[in-house]
Amino acid sequence: MSTTAEAKALDAGLALVVPGRREAAGAGWTWVVQGWRLFMAAPLMWVIAVVIMFVLAIVVNILPFVGSLIFQVLQAVFMGGFVAACRSLETGGEFELEQLFAGFSKRFVPLAIVGGLLLVGWIIIALVFAGVVGFSMLGAFMTGDPAAVAESMAASIGLILLATLLMLALMVPLLAAYWFAPALVMIHDMKPAAAMKESFFACFRNFVPFAVYGLVMFVTLIIAMVPFGLGLLVWVPLAITSTYAAYRRIFTDEAAVAPVAVPPSMAG
Repeated sequence: MSTTAEAKALDAGLALVVPGRREAAGAGWTWVVQGWRLFMAAPLMWVIAVVIMFVLAIVVNILPFVGSLIFQVLQAVFMGGFVAACRSLETGGEFELEQLFAGFSKRFVPLAIVGGLLLVGWIIIALVFAGVVGFSMLGAFMTGDPAAVAESMAASIGLILLATLLMLALMVPLLAAYWFAPALVMIHDMKPAAAMKESFFACFRNFVPFAVYGLVMFVTLIIAMVPFGLGLLVWVPLAITSTYAAYRRIFTDEAAVAPVAVPPSMAG
């Protein structure tokens, strides 16, 4: 698909709804079903795209510390490419490999800023965890001495539990702010901070359907891990496509398009 055709496919016919609408509890299951339809529209390409992402992650992470930071920032850019692929499949087009990198040619800077803000959030959470547990324990881990680590953990078990709970509590709003941001930036050219704000409030406005969605995805994740983790080649694309389906129902007027029939096993 040419750059012009790609831009037209992304921008056409999607009126933005802000703030995002509130969905019924059962919408969490609907997102998964519609995500499955998008996956089944091009299953081989989704698997290939995920394998490429895994390989790129390994290559980039060869650079100690810096590599993981770079890949964290670029995740939002790659997510923009997946959004482009979802939009193409939804409108009857194809999933072409070049779409995986569409975020680099379209909206690169704002998508990278979203990734950077997510990274900053993770760093703050890590610092909060370290601050609660104590930097002395962090120092014990950095020594690599098992005896020092065990002694430090035994002395700080209460703080570790408290820090873990606090970390989880902080992760929820951070992930909520990120969840829909790449799609809002990629398709609607929304500013990074505004996209993350709208994503945050939309997630909490749809707390119940997200709880249903989370439960369904958790169960499918367990199933995906059984055959030596190979099911992740399907689960990861499903997580991406179902997120796109949720964005479409919450933030746009046009009804989500189903390019293929719902498999009987999921129609329930």
